[in-house]
Amino acid sequence: MDGSDNVRGAENQQERLWNCGWIVGFVDGEGCFSSPIFQSPKTKLGWQVQPSFTVVQSESSRLVLDDMARYFGCGKVFANRRHDNHREDLCRYVVSRFADLRDVIVPFFVQNQLRTTKGENFEKFAEVIRLMDLRLHLTMPGMVAIAQIAQTMNHRKPSKFLRILRDHTPTVSP
Repeated sequence: MDGSDNVRGAENQQERLWNCGWIVGFVDGEGCFSSPIFQSPKTKLGWQVQPSFTVVQSESSRLVLDDMARYFGCGKVFANRRHDNHREDLCRYVVSRFADLRDVIVPFFVQNQLRTTKGENFEKFAEVIRLMDLRLHLTMPGMVAIAQIAQTMNHRKPSKFLRILRDHTPTVSP
């Protein structure tokens, strides 16, 4: 062996570190970790948590989102057609499949920490994913715990789930 493989390996490592840093910075500015809770007649509790990781860009920058999807190997890029006075449509890179969030997105951002207050939302998001992995979202106490976390993320309004629960079961204090 002449050492050239080591040089290529070092270059790949440097490129990976650059990509990781770039993604962290980009997500710090344009990303969102969310854990909304929706009413769902198909579930036993009548409510469902739908966590997602999203990055938004104008349509002219869609290639960046496509690159991110390739890098992570999961999620999809969607076009949002706008019907307002903006000149350009928006595109969203979205990862919502639970296994991808648990096995790809959360470990990436645990290893490559966000540098803005978005890191606080990520920590809460990771906790929701952990609770769901324990299947606690299938129980009322677990759903309450998740709702309490989710309502503190992304400057959200108070949880509709918690409000309805409080209104219908006065003995339960979320």
